[in-house]
Amino acid sequence: MKSGGAGEAMGERPEGRLGRILARETWHRTGSSWISGAVYGANDGLAAVFGIVAGVSGATGGSSFVLTAGLAGAIASALSMATGAYLAERSTLEVAAANVEGERRELRENPEEEKEELSLFYQLKGLGRAEADALAEKLSGDPEGMLRAMASEELGGVTTEGNPVQAAIAAGVSTGAGALLPVLPFFFLSGGPAVVWAAVISLVAHFIVGAAKSLFTLRSWWASGMEMTVAGIIVGGATYLLGLLFKVSA
Repeated sequence: MKSGGAGEAMGERPEGRLGRILARETWHRTGSSWISGAVYGANDGLAAVFGIVAGVSGATGGSSFVLTAGLAGAIASALSMATGAYLAERSTLEVAAANVEGERRELRENPEEEKEELSLFYQLKGLGRAEADALAEKLSGDPEGMLRAMASEELGGVTTEGNPVQAAIAAGVSTGAGALLPVLPFFFLSGGPAVVWAAVISLVAHFIVGAAKSLFTLRSWWASGMEMTVAGIIVGGATYLLGLLFKVSA
């Protein structure tokens, strides 16, 4: 059984083998995934609409205007994040594709210069000149392999894989979900009780979203959650006081 597995691995194409290895090393891929985008979208929606709800609550004493303002803010935040994520992802892919095509053109028009350039990159990594020249010469026999090597060395690595629609959906849905949380109490309550419940729900949600962000950073979940909660207290407190300052009759 063991020798069969080794034989299978030996016969596997390099990209397949590399893909299986990288699939186990999830620590360096999480920050760029759509999951992290969803977490940060929820963060933005929650913080923005909590500020709106707190400010309008302070100004109106928790009247029905809070529900209207909160829903408008939630919808606007979700649509803004969705369109922003779509355009950003598409722009990233377009720039990457343009860079790769430019490098392909250079390889076609100036192959000797590109081989020398690749050799110099390898020399800077510690290879001797003869070794670097030989490696660049060998890679030049495979146009696509040479292109990948030059893209990695000269452009720092580019990716032409991405899904703008998926990015837009993840950002829009998560932002909308986070933004709706501070508004929920005003569907059932009004006045002071609604304001209190909105603050409690929002701050608990701030902690949960902050803790979730620790999945993509080196921070502990507790520290990240508390940091987000403190930020929510500052935003909510400041906007509530501002609302009191410009208090209006409901």
